[in-house]
Amino acid sequence: MPKKSRKPSSLLVLFALFLAASAGAQTLEQAWAVALQADHSLKAVSENSAVAAQQLQAAQAARLPGLLVAAGYTAMEDDPAFKADFDGASVTFPVAEKDSHAYRARVTLPLYTSGRITQGIGAANAALQASRTEVSAKTLDVKLAVAEAYVGVLRAARRHDVASSHVSSLQAHAADVQNYYEQGIVSRNDLLAAEVALADAQQSEIKVANVLDIARSAYNRLLGRALNAPVSLADIQAQPLGLSLEALSERAMKQRHELLFLQEQIRALRHRAAAFRAANGPQLALSGGYDYQENRYQLDEGLWSVNLGMQWQVFDGGVVHHSAQAVERRAAAVQEQFDDLRSKIALQVRQYWLDVQETAKRIPVTEKAIAQAEENLRVNRDRYEHGISTNTEVLDAETLRVASLYNHANATYDAVLASLRVKHSVAEL
Repeated sequence: MPKKSRKPSSLLVLFALFLAASAGAQTLEQAWAVALQADHSLKAVSENSAVAAQQLQAAQAARLPGLLVAAGYTAMEDDPAFKADFDGASVTFPVAEKDSHAYRARVTLPLYTSGRITQGIGAANAALQASRTEVSAKTLDVKLAVAEAYVGVLRAARRHDVASSHVSSLQAHAADVQNYYEQGIVSRNDLLAAEVALADAQQSEIKVANVLDIARSAYNRLLGRALNAPVSLADIQAQPLGLSLEALSERAMKQRHELLFLQEQIRALRHRAAAFRAANGPQLALSGGYDYQENRYQLDEGLWSVNLGMQWQVFDGGVVHHSAQAVERRAAAVQEQFDDLRSKIALQVRQYWLDVQETAKRIPVTEKAIAQAEENLRVNRDRYEHGISTNTEVLDAETLRVASLYNHANATYDAVLASLRVKHSVAEL
């Protein structure tokens, strides 16, 4: 029987397919730009940040003068009157009109509040900073989710290419076995086995195609597109870290937005507790304005006035004290969350760093396995052509080839994900 020409390496074929598919394809950076504009959860967090900014402005406005304008109309049954006795004679005289209108305008400026306003501004400012770090953290979470979906599409596409190459290989083998069977060289069992293996490969290809479609739909959802929109992605490679585990952990502790968020929350709560306590301190305010009361019996219906007032709540039964203590307890609870999160982040960085080391070792091993599987398949096919090997050995060799390609694809994209997750864990994605 004539020998077949040697086929190019499956890895090279798959790589060529990816290069062709990646021409003009969307990059991960482009995907991030689209997703950050479309993500609703990020928009919600951004709105919360806008709320905090308004609350800060409200707290700052408490230092400014306040203007109160009021007006009213009064209708009574009779004119209000006073009764007086003069030398035994009773005299009644009106003091106001039964129907009258009045208005007033008053400006009040807080001069001293024992730090209540200052602490309120500090609490609002810390809350604003916390909300901004939450936006930054959410941005990184969205980018990581998009990256994972992006890699998921690439992985599913690579698996689909492998499944397709498996079908093509078994189709060629089944055609050869059919030819050998018609020549009476092999038994019908060989033909049936080849056809069953081909049918199983076709079924697997259908399943992998479904997984690919689901992966594309999930990716499109994150980008705010129709689920069935076409997806064409550029391939991506793992980026070297260039830093030790210790350096990465140190960066994570300084840069993780979740930690900064909790720190700002603690600062806001402590300012709020101080504001509560300041409410029991002396409160000094300056006020002045104009009051007008319609009354023909009054010498001056309109009066200007200035008032310097002080208020001091010396004792309130402990309301303010306990309220401040409650806020301090909340700050202590957040501090415990902060300490717990630090240990979790340290573990996370270590886990992803170890994943990077693992995948870096797996990739060359799987590449070598592909070459060995290719050679094993070639040898078994050659032996089968010469009647030395069995059909089962050829099918087993093809199964090993496909497994080696799957392992390489998994190792490649596991490495990409590991490097992306390390960057996310140190807030540098």
